[in-house]
Amino acid sequence: MTTVAALAMLFALGAALYSSVGHGGASAYLAAMAFFSIAPETMKPTALALNLLVAGFGAWRYSRRGLCNWKLVLALALTAAPAAYLGGAIHLPPHWYDPLVAVLLWLSAVRLLWKPKWLAERPVQQPSLAITLPAGAVLGFLAGLTGTGGGIFLSPLIILNAWEEPRRTSGVVSAFILLNSIAGLLGNFASVGHLPSALPIFLAATFGGALVGTWLGVERLPREWLLRFLGAVLLVAGGKLLFV
Repeated sequence: MTTVAALAMLFALGAALYSSVGHGGASAYLAAMAFFSIAPETMKPTALALNLLVAGFGAWRYSRRGLCNWKLVLALALTAAPAAYLGGAIHLPPHWYDPLVAVLLWLSAVRLLWKPKWLAERPVQQPSLAITLPAGAVLGFLAGLTGTGGGIFLSPLIILNAWEEPRRTSGVVSAFILLNSIAGLLGNFASVGHLPSALPIFLAATFGGALVGTWLGVERLPREWLLRFLGAVLLVAGGKLLFV
């Protein structure tokens, strides 16, 4: 029960931080479970299940406030969801892609933390399908492969290419993660049997964190501070890949 309580607290903190920028928090959940030496076959479906709850709630809350560009979501999800299904069915040793992805996340974080006000105030432009369809496929496959919803890859892509402003980016990413998490879990459906008995406690904890995080993202954080929070999330996610 001590381990369950500690994990629940870490999941709540992760959900609060990640949902403030539209993410589901899978990277944080995976890191917390790895720290407590949870069995690998339990970690992936548990992270995806928690992701479903947090991203689903985030997508609803951002969309309700008109902060979700559904046209952009669908342009990415058309290829991302099938690719996430394929990625979820593959078990790949992480020793060679973890360092590369971590470095990419850290480079993105540095760029977001450098002049965030300028990034937040740039005029946005909608990408063409020739860009979003292949980008969605790559993001979806990475999401399914790593057991995440793909938000850690999508958010910097949208922000750095000025496809949306920061708050609406959070809405797009929440909806994208929700669809990818469903596809990734279906692709690894057999793993559902490994979900922990404490899952209801974990779901309650992450929902509490998501309540706080989405309130900050929707109502309180200025746009440049959203980018600072996103940069922090990417630094944490990169550290998880390298050191956990």
